[in-house]
Amino acid sequence: MSPSDAQRNEHGQPVGAALPGWEPARRPDRMTLQGCRVRLEPLAPERHADSLHAAFLAPGEGPHDAPEARWTYSGGMPFADAGQYRTWLEARSESDDPLFYAIVETTEAIVETADEQTPGRALGLASYLNIVPEHGSIEVGHIHFTPALRRTPAATEAMLLMMRHAFELGYRRYEWKCNAHNAASRRAAERLGFHFEGIFRQHRVENGHSRDTAWFSLLDSEWPAVEARLEHWLAPGNFDAEGRQLNSLSKLMAG
Repeated sequence: MSPSDAQRNEHGQPVGAALPGWEPARRPDRMTLQGCRVRLEPLAPERHADSLHAAFLAPGEGPHDAPEARWTYSGGMPFADAGQYRTWLEARSESDDPLFYAIVETTEAIVETADEQTPGRALGLASYLNIVPEHGSIEVGHIHFTPALRRTPAATEAMLLMMRHAFELGYRRYEWKCNAHNAASRRAAERLGFHFEGIFRQHRVENGHSRDTAWFSLLDSEWPAVEARLEHWLAPGNFDAEGRQLNSLSKLMAG
């Protein structure tokens, strides 16, 4: 909205759109988000530690995809051995902001009782953070897709589940931030329907290096169209017998 189109207060000054009846969003709690290919479970070391550790250390596709290299834009690999890893994971499981989820594969029918759920391999992490219910703003971050999850429909579905849940809780702004040099993360944000907002220059210092941060956002008014495109891309009819996509998500978003 340009200043000439803005609403004006009693002093004749331009102000943002009025929000009659606005109520703060609800905080996300520790509940499972169920999808077809994956489910997001509140991070629990007793359930997820072993499979996550194996997935974190899995070899990648060359030197730039070594386990340590995959943490370059996340401040560096946060553990050097199994003991440090367990301490690191336990600290994250106890946090409320960020609120961490394990991304767990769904390879068979889910069998649920009042006490347990059929276990599956945890193949990644993601979290809600910078949770500000009074302003309706929430961020997705600390995303770590291991080689088994990266560039798969399951990874896209995991992001859809988190986006949908945030907007169902009443948030009106959903943020994505990343190191400005992290081209893969920037492409992912745009592929998922986020809008680029700009660069925060010299935003942080990480491992002795200056970090510029790229900011992206998705608004509640934009979400219905983005959700429809994500669901269209994830539909079984968009993949051939070998699992290859027929229409790219980037093209769907551009369209």
